[in-house]
Amino acid sequence: MDFSTVLGRVVFGDNLAALQNLPDGFANLIYIDPPFNTGKRQSRTQLRTKRAEDGDRVGFQGARYATEVVGTKAFADQFDDYLAFLEPRLVEAHRVLADDGSLYFHVDYREVHYCKVLLDGLFGRESFLNEIIWAYDYGGRSTKRWPAKHDNILVYVKDPDNYTFNADEVDRIPYMAPGLVGEEKAKRGKLPTDTWWHTIVSPTGKEKTGYPTQKPLGILRRILSASSNPGDLVLDFFAGSGTTGAVALELGRRFLLVDNNPEAIAVMKERFAEQLVKFLDTETMKKEQT
Repeated sequence: MDFSTVLGRVVFGDNLAALQNLPDGFANLIYIDPPFNTGKRQSRTQLRTKRAEDGDRVGFQGARYATEVVGTKAFADQFDDYLAFLEPRLVEAHRVLADDGSLYFHVDYREVHYCKVLLDGLFGRESFLNEIIWAYDYGGRSTKRWPAKHDNILVYVKDPDNYTFNADEVDRIPYMAPGLVGEEKAKRGKLPTDTWWHTIVSPTGKEKTGYPTQKPLGILRRILSASSNPGDLVLDFFAGSGTTGAVALELGRRFLLVDNNPEAIAVMKERFAEQLVKFLDTETMKKEQT
């Protein structure tokens, strides 16, 4: 794919077909956040509020606000055989990953065990680098069990003896007990471990696109900083709201995003409206490869 005139490309269509048209070793880094197979329809409704004496909501110091539904974005999150759906896509992901590349596979506690066994078979157990726990603190809390407040990110490398990991480029975090490490170390902070405390995308924050399951810029920023270099190609074939592409642009990486949801494409068109990003479908992509 020619990226000489664009910073990134977004492909609308089936990601398996898109992957099959990519050359071997195409991507330096792959991050994917596939549907979690919750059996539910994931949706998010965007609201707009304005001051109104007879409004349906009460805000700061008792002021009333009226809410207006702007729109709803949704996708189905259910597969009869989740692993059968993932396997051919992960086979292709392994093929298109560069020899020194890494795969970050974002999933939840319901499926992570099965997905790890699948990835061990495709990449080899020796290529398993980490299981990152992304922990957050938002939303409802069950009183019948320990509330589930984390996602899992499995990290695999193509070659366990040769892969990119830029520890010095990763954001530092505070020590939990700074008095035990001395003033200099405490001021510098420490490298994050495999447990990341990071808020979700705020429902009222500037990051919010309104797309269900949108992931925070901070999570992707840490991944791309550590496991890619400026100018590298980052691939995300479950692109959703396009956060991977947004961070790639910020950090000077190129990107290829794929999604088959028209609502995801609409969100990304708005998100990348002022960037040199090309939008195409899988058939056009196939023609460009020939």
